[in-house]
Amino acid sequence: MLAYLLLSCRVAVSGVFLLSFAGKIRGRTAYREFVASVEALNVVPRPLARAAATAVIAAEACTALLVALPPPASFAGFVLAVGLLTAFTGVILVALRRGSTAPCRCFGAAAAPLGRPHVIRKLTLLAVSVTGLAGAAGVATVRLAGEGVLAAVIAAAVVVLLVSRFDDLLALFRPEGAR
Repeated sequence: MLAYLLLSCRVAVSGVFLLSFAGKIRGRTAYREFVASVEALNVVPRPLARAAATAVIAAEACTALLVALPPPASFAGFVLAVGLLTAFTGVILVALRRGSTAPCRCFGAAAAPLGRPHVIRKLTLLAVSVTGLAGAAGVATVRLAGEGVLAAVIAAAVVVLLVSRFDDLLALFRPEGAR
C-alpha cells in the first residue's frame, strides 16, 4: 500500500513542478513576467531577481525529474521539493507581511495577487512532498499491480489538476467584486 502512495506522491509532485517549470519557460513573455513577479516580491535585491528566477526554474526542472525517478533518486527529489516549497512559502509570507500585491506566477500565466490561498496551496504540496520523502526513505522495491498503478496515477493527476488550476477554482467561488 505504501508503494502506491509513494507512486502517487511522485507523480503529483513531479507533475506540479513540471507544469510550473513549463509555464515559466513557455515563451519569452512568460519568462519576463515571472522575472518581473520575482522583482515585485522585493525579497531578493533587484539586480539578483533575474538570477533568482532562473535558479527557481532550474530547481523546479531538477525536482520534477528527480521525483519522477524511483528511489533513491526520488528521495533526493523530495528533499529538493521540501526545501523549495518551504522557501516558496516563506517568500509568500514575507511578501504578504510587507503588503505586496505581486501576482502569483507559480504556473506562469496566472496574474492573481498572492494571498493566503497560495500559502495553503504550498503547504498542501509540502505535505504531499513530506509524505513522499518518508515513503522514498523507507520503501523497498516492490512489484506494483496495474490496477493500483492506475489508481495512484489518476489520484495524482487529480491533485496536479487541482493545484495547477487553483487560482481559477478560487475565482469560480469568489463573490463578485471580491479579491
